[in-house]
Amino acid sequence: MNILLVGNGGREHALAWKIAQSPHCDTLYIAPGNPGTAQLGHNVAIAADDIAGLCSFAQSNAIDLTIVGPEIPLVAGIVDTFAKAGLRCWGPSKAAAELEGSKVAMKEFLRRYNIPTAPFKIFRDADAAHTYLEEVGAPIVIKCDGLAAGKGVTVAQDLDTAHAAVDRMMVACEFGAEAGRHIIIEEVLRGEEISVFALCDGHNAVILDPAQDHKQAYDGDQGPNTGGMGAFSPAPGLLTDTAEDDIVRRILLPTMSGLVKEGRPYVGILYMGLMLTDAGPKVVEYNVRFGDPECQALIPRLQTDLVDLCLACLEGRLDTIDIDWDPRCCLTVTLAAPGYPGDYRKDIPISGVEHSDDDVMIFHAGTRVTEGILCSSGGRVLNVTALGTDIDDAREKAYRICDAIDFPDVHYRRDIGRRQQARSTANNA
Repeated sequence: MNILLVGNGGREHALAWKIAQSPHCDTLYIAPGNPGTAQLGHNVAIAADDIAGLCSFAQSNAIDLTIVGPEIPLVAGIVDTFAKAGLRCWGPSKAAAELEGSKVAMKEFLRRYNIPTAPFKIFRDADAAHTYLEEVGAPIVIKCDGLAAGKGVTVAQDLDTAHAAVDRMMVACEFGAEAGRHIIIEEVLRGEEISVFALCDGHNAVILDPAQDHKQAYDGDQGPNTGGMGAFSPAPGLLTDTAEDDIVRRILLPTMSGLVKEGRPYVGILYMGLMLTDAGPKVVEYNVRFGDPECQALIPRLQTDLVDLCLACLEGRLDTIDIDWDPRCCLTVTLAAPGYPGDYRKDIPISGVEHSDDDVMIFHAGTRVTEGILCSSGGRVLNVTALGTDIDDAREKAYRICDAIDFPDVHYRRDIGRRQQARSTANNA
């Protein structure tokens, strides 16, 4: 098969690494790709949001299957465009992708189908939002409506921070005028946050092994939200049998059936960002693609052919598929440019990305080659990913490679996976 992978981040490098291993894959193209994906297939200079250009390329190059990594083309309707052209494209339709494209629409969907989530109110006016904040106080969560690369959420511990978040989203339009047109103010959920992914074929769904992300910029879950500073999988001891049953019965099945009822059945990967509260799992967010960096912690453990899984989704036969996992733990650490998630430097030379450990992979997230030198091009630059017998083994391997990479002023958290360690210690006490 000729396969086209859309995207250029660490998630797409991990997906390309797995797709290239498939016996179905004859030729792999990645649009636009990065220096890491260039080692696995053919990078194509077409932007991930250039849907017309991608469709034309797929037609001209006899692409048998297109796999979409990032959310922007999915929310913009790439699957619908490809379907009209008679092309197979793995991912949800534009209507189904609204679950991520609009947090307002997502929360309203949850309310329609009585799916557990934090109590919330929607605001279209900044003054009304400020008034409401004075009524309810802090801590409180403020979310912009549209896509914001994982940074459009503020968990405000005090009212000054909350008011500032409203102004950033609705007045300064920090995440874009459309994204800040509406905001959500919701209660803070208490508990452990976990990422649960389900492959979906419109009617059937298969849950993957869970992962846990680290969103805050600094150690100890401090600082602003980022797109993700690291992740690990699996998360033993975090999900009880009761919690797993609740996720399927109260969240996944109502979501799938609700979308079918509304004429927009879900095909692809559904990311459920959940808080495990004392009252059971509750939805924090939905994403309509693999998480980043959770994907980098999941894919190295996946032993089933990813292309087979994508085809099963498209052909409505997930109920015939078994998924096998490497029993080892996988942990990924994000190496970020200085200043991220705020204004960050680019074009910082990087060296030392070659290594000899078969259990360690370095996925490129924001790099480019300039005059023959590997340089940073984004805020999240590399994902150092390691497999280990347990989380301590995986962490030791990953950080040993992180420390060996020459990346001036690099920033990365030193405590990825420590939540798991703290939980294990508590469970054994």
